[in-house]
Amino acid sequence: MNRDEQQASQRLAELRREIHFHDHRYYVLDDPVISDGEYDRLFRELQELEEQFPGLVTPDSPTQRVGGAPLSSFETVAHPYPMYSLDNVFDGDGFQGFLQKTQRFLQHEGDIRFVAEPKLDGLAVELIYEQGIFELGLTRGDGVTGENITSQLKTVQTIPLRLQAGADIKVPARLIVRGEVYLPHTGFELLNSQRLAQGEPLFANPRNAAAGSLRQLDPAVTAKRPLAFFVYGVGEPGILSVTCQWDMLQYLGKLGFRVNPHVRRCGSADEAADSFEKLLQLRHSLEYEIDGVVIKVDSFDLQNRLGATTRAPRWAVAWKFPAIQVTTRILDVEFQVGRTGAVTPVAILDPVDVDGVIVKRATLHNRDEIERKDLRIGDNVLIQRAGDVIPEVIKVLGDARSGNEVVVSFPENCPECAHSLVRPQDEAVTRCVNSHCPAQRLQALIYFAGKSGMDIEGLGKKNMEQLVKKGLVSDIPDIFRLRAQDLNTLDGWGDKSAGNAVSSINSAKKSSLSRFIRALGIRYIGEVNASLLARRFDTIQRIMSASKDELLEIEGIGEQAAASLVDYFSDPSARFMVENLLESGLEITVEDYGEKPLEGRVFLFTGSLASMSRNEAKQRIKSLGGQVVSAVSRRITDVISGEKPGSKLKKAEEMGLRVLDETRFIRLLGEEEVA
Repeated sequence: MNRDEQQASQRLAELRREIHFHDHRYYVLDDPVISDGEYDRLFRELQELEEQFPGLVTPDSPTQRVGGAPLSSFETVAHPYPMYSLDNVFDGDGFQGFLQKTQRFLQHEGDIRFVAEPKLDGLAVELIYEQGIFELGLTRGDGVTGENITSQLKTVQTIPLRLQAGADIKVPARLIVRGEVYLPHTGFELLNSQRLAQGEPLFANPRNAAAGSLRQLDPAVTAKRPLAFFVYGVGEPGILSVTCQWDMLQYLGKLGFRVNPHVRRCGSADEAADSFEKLLQLRHSLEYEIDGVVIKVDSFDLQNRLGATTRAPRWAVAWKFPAIQVTTRILDVEFQVGRTGAVTPVAILDPVDVDGVIVKRATLHNRDEIERKDLRIGDNVLIQRAGDVIPEVIKVLGDARSGNEVVVSFPENCPECAHSLVRPQDEAVTRCVNSHCPAQRLQALIYFAGKSGMDIEGLGKKNMEQLVKKGLVSDIPDIFRLRAQDLNTLDGWGDKSAGNAVSSINSAKKSSLSRFIRALGIRYIGEVNASLLARRFDTIQRIMSASKDELLEIEGIGEQAAASLVDYFSDPSARFMVENLLESGLEITVEDYGEKPLEGRVFLFTGSLASMSRNEAKQRIKSLGGQVVSAVSRRITDVISGEKPGSKLKKAEEMGLRVLDETRFIRLLGEEEVA
């Protein structure tokens, strides 16, 4: 490096530090210390120097917030640690239930300290920093894998490209940060006014606009959207020198992240409930959408003890705000056939605005609900919509009846294929049991390509209906045979949209085992059960050939799920479909769940433990890869005997099963060798 380059390198480093400082003052602290003109002068000097010395451009330079060519598709990347969703409660009783379960699990009496945080209605993302530099950004995806949207996230001004270090703050070598990207109300209104002027369809709400902005393949488009970010957590709290959620948020704030100013530390459950009430009152005065309050156990030690289920942490809950209710009129009732054959009555409503969304349809659930609520065509009704939940009819406004209302007549035959409908014993749902029903096939295709399935961009509900109607798609393998020239001549399609859809289809040819199983839409096999199956079996072939008894050995898989899975793959057409997909290039990979020292071991508990609750002990075993069962059998490898063991201990000893007392069990959890 010659003298000119050395001087330029030194000046560039100074400019980047200075601009990062002013970006933090302006975008995060909302407290600028220089004028816009002075800032622009610094930025222009940086640009000019980097143009003169392109070899000195660094990834964390402020000029790199918008850079790189548009992507052809989004790459799927595994999260270093699962990004769990949250369990929801909807009232004070639900929160008390969460509190009681927490105390019971921990065997804890008295107050637990919590942190209450506004639940932003945006898009959850993960940011990964290496040596303090923003290197990788992912969507939540299915919690195990997400889409690489690094270039798009770099355009969000409130996401620091370089973390701030200081005398009292140490930047970890690697930091995994989680938070929410959202679109403020003013930005949403501006964006929709621009789209209206350009004749483009309007976004329904700020959340949809934020999600759509981050999934733009061209980051230059994302950069034009005024997105913002609040941090709420990290992927690996153990690497930090803090011991609780509250201190972690203060630490992240010092690193340069925006922490929501309405986060509150609560010394008790009553204080957490008070925080909910205060945020409920503030809700409509905020500059961004919130739909509830996330309440987290503050202590990391207690969080670790509580652990998580297969889908959500036990130490946090989302307390959702009450649903917004309005009145309207039922104009008609239609009957929809779902992918599992369920026939659902849907009310066609006089269109009404519910919290900024025009609602025209609402679910009536089933025949029993229609009769219980005495719903009739022509009734004035109260409807509600909570978050993303499908609108539903709450009750009839009986006093407004004119006498001309018509009783809803439930069909005896499938409205799509005319096959006789069946109502299975002990079920409220009426079903079409014709596996070749065109409506079921269509809904299965929509589900497979949708966000809960393979998440194939461009193949949403309306487009899939079009492809089926045109005869381009009749079964799942047909999706993977689509070409751009098949699509670009259809109504509403062009070269760009067709190309993007085909790129997304090609990306979907590489799928995790759990995502693929979930995408098939098998009844009772959702995200949780699909993950359990993927953990137990390493190939789709093994899942297809598993017996009901083998499936029931998996902790968490019940009778209904096991029977449904066996029934699905006993159909030769289902097996042929999967084999066809594999032959056509579908690659199914197994998620890496990390080292599990208790993998293959099966535990049975008898008696009570002094050091922890039974639930916590079970969770600890599962987190280390073991299984827990409740009945004595030959497949048990370890019997844990606590105080006052029952008859199971005697039976286990008669069968010669290995018995561990509580001391040896604690050693086992510490991964020490037990003879």
